[in-house]
Amino acid sequence: MSKLSLFSLLFIILVPQSVLAQKTENNSGLVYDALLSGYEYGFEVNYFPINSQRQVLKMAYIYLEGKPDMPVITLLHGKNFNAHYWVPTARYLNEKGYGVLIPDQIGFGKSSKPANYQYSFSVLAHHTRNLMTSLNIKKSVVIGHSMGGMLASRFALMYPQITQKLILVNPIGLENYLQYVEYKDTDFFYKKELAKTPDGIKRYQQKNYYAGQWNKQYDALTHFMIGQIQGPDKELIAWVNAQTYDMIFTQPVITEFNDLSVPVRLIIGTRDRTGPGRNWKKPGVDYELGRYDRLGKSAARLIHDAELYELTDLGHLPQIENFDRFKIVLDKALHVSGE
Repeated sequence: MSKLSLFSLLFIILVPQSVLAQKTENNSGLVYDALLSGYEYGFEVNYFPINSQRQVLKMAYIYLEGKPDMPVITLLHGKNFNAHYWVPTARYLNEKGYGVLIPDQIGFGKSSKPANYQYSFSVLAHHTRNLMTSLNIKKSVVIGHSMGGMLASRFALMYPQITQKLILVNPIGLENYLQYVEYKDTDFFYKKELAKTPDGIKRYQQKNYYAGQWNKQYDALTHFMIGQIQGPDKELIAWVNAQTYDMIFTQPVITEFNDLSVPVRLIIGTRDRTGPGRNWKKPGVDYELGRYDRLGKSAARLIHDAELYELTDLGHLPQIENFDRFKIVLDKALHVSGE
């Protein structure tokens, strides 16, 4: 065997797959385990130990300390995301002096993914509150995007004394899905998750998030998902993802929006048409799910202290699609005259 061949063999054996995955230009070669080992976030990741449901778990999080006189902002990720996609927002806020906390919820990102667990927005909110307590965070502005908006709403309902303000960025849950769609068991979602492909992930996000557009930034946000469906823990990831789908359908928050007692600001990209369950609506239902050009307005009417900021021609991820436009309304949401 030549020296070159021997070196190549040793390189393949000794270098972790995750590192090799980082270097490939072909997304189909990405490989990540359940905890996203080797997948780099933009800031240092810490871990908070959790004992829950007779299991020892760990919750990954990023914490950027701010100026002593500035609020802490907690950023809650969506279902198809993790703490990493908040990095541009976190950097912007931290440079303005805010403290920033970005947890990976249990079942997501670099956090533990127990297969046998009762996933609920309430338990995730509970863990987030305990994480804040461990960091001596007594109050926080809570910002939730997509599924994180449902979690943020539940957090504000459970812990209004901790929540300085609730900001929802294109949250799902602005309609009670089981009013319109058939209930599906977790086995249904498990099969769908197992059937995912790299091309399918890209096509879904390109169509539903970015109105057919695509670039390197959008592509990079799919890497962790693609790596996991091609990784050694594919079946575990599929099962955990299936279980967290269930709470979206069975644990509505819109029915309690009139109980919110904290200031609420909604930032809505009006092009968004995200509508979980639209492909299995109940017979005879002609209601159109996911009309965010209408949902923002209707949600704001339910909340005692609400302000709505609409971003026309932007979709489900306004903070990714056009950060310059997003940060203008984010600043307004954080600083409303008279508050």
